[in-house]
Amino acid sequence: MKKYSVLRLLISAAISLYSYAIQAQICTGSLGDPVVNITFGQGAAGPSSYVPTSSYTYTSSTCPNDGYYTITSYTAACFDDHWFTVTNDHTGNGNFMLVNASYQPGDFFVTTVSDLCPNTTYEFSSWIMNVLNTFGIQPDIVFTIEKPDGTILGSYDTGNIPGTSSPVWVKYGILFTTPPDNANIVLRMRNNSPGGNGNDLALDDIAFRPCGAQITASIENNPDTVNICSGNTTKYNLFGSASSVYQKPVYQWQSSSDKGITWQDIPGAIGKSYPRPPVIQPGNYLYRFAVSDSIVASITTCRVASNVLSIYVHPLPSVDAGPDRIYVRGYPDTINAVASANGETLSYFWTPPVYMEDPTALKAVVTPGADIFYTLMAQSVFGCSNDDGVNVKVVDAIFIPNAFTPNGDGLNDTWSIPYLDVGLDADVRIFNRWGQLVYHSSSGKVAWDGTLNSVPQPAGVYIYDVIFRNGKMPKMKGTLVLIR
Repeated sequence: MKKYSVLRLLISAAISLYSYAIQAQICTGSLGDPVVNITFGQGAAGPSSYVPTSSYTYTSSTCPNDGYYTITSYTAACFDDHWFTVTNDHTGNGNFMLVNASYQPGDFFVTTVSDLCPNTTYEFSSWIMNVLNTFGIQPDIVFTIEKPDGTILGSYDTGNIPGTSSPVWVKYGILFTTPPDNANIVLRMRNNSPGGNGNDLALDDIAFRPCGAQITASIENNPDTVNICSGNTTKYNLFGSASSVYQKPVYQWQSSSDKGITWQDIPGAIGKSYPRPPVIQPGNYLYRFAVSDSIVASITTCRVASNVLSIYVHPLPSVDAGPDRIYVRGYPDTINAVASANGETLSYFWTPPVYMEDPTALKAVVTPGADIFYTLMAQSVFGCSNDDGVNVKVVDAIFIPNAFTPNGDGLNDTWSIPYLDVGLDADVRIFNRWGQLVYHSSSGKVAWDGTLNSVPQPAGVYIYDVIFRNGKMPKMKGTLVLIR
């Protein structure tokens, strides 16, 4: 268990003033995809093959003691809260390695990397967090890239990794060049600081990526991101540029349909320019320009890629102004229109913008003076629009028939209520002379055929009532005659 000095309280403010930038030798040109990408996985985890067996011991505890490590997705309330509560890994969706340094400095991570490109510059990088939230010994990590025989290809010392006022992942790394014979590479991480009173760290996302000279891509006469609407047939020309450092460059345009997680070669797109054919289906289409030297062109992992270009095809809104409506004079009606565009923010406008409380509201309240046809236009922030229309008929009152003849002659065979608009939210009931309910409708559509449970009801007088559940209109009650 750790012992902590109260001196931490006196200097914690000074520590919080430290500026945390990306550390060490990081590629300033263009990078390829990770050839090695150690993320420590997701979900349950066990002992790691990357840890020297003679140096550290695995524990399932999320608060490992000195000389122990664990693979976890979180740590909380460790050592009387002297460690940060870390709720996620560097990318927010997996595990990380949590190390409590041994009392003696030494290696805590060693792995062999193979299948790198020969005579190629690589960026090795790793994300590290000092998990101590109080004063104590600071981690000091030495990264060494070496050949199996111990020949050092590159080395970098982070120096003391200072504490922070909150959990912060910091990227550290080093550039090195592989030997011409493409030998295996050994990555070694050594903790220079002793354990016992701090020197506790989290490690995540260890990657090797080829680093090359600057490569750029652009969309002719456009920024790197273009937003268009579904159905747009514009052909966009993409252009790539590679540094003159490449003596015999080999080009390949690539696309991605999963937000850049994976990339696919575009068949035949092997020039500096690529005339992108129109794609009218909604989606975010990503493109990049990949380059490698001809001597390693057959090894796709040797490629270095440009910045990413995005042509985002946005959907046209789905617009439904709803069924035709009835406006009873004196009782404002609400048009319950619906519109959507896959979560994109929409604005609305009704035309003509008359007899409306707010022509920019999706559910417009109308009081027209005469029959009218309204058109609803919905438009996204990217200018993608669509429209739909609705007829509104104006009547002076609701007329309720007082008789019908369900004899199958096609005339007055059902009792219905013309102009009973669905927006009035009416509940209609019919009772026989003994008070038995013989018909009920709350759907806005009324059509009684004179039967109860498919049994014809006798001729005679029936009582109806119409109750408007939203209180929009007063209750209506009366009698009707069933004639046979």
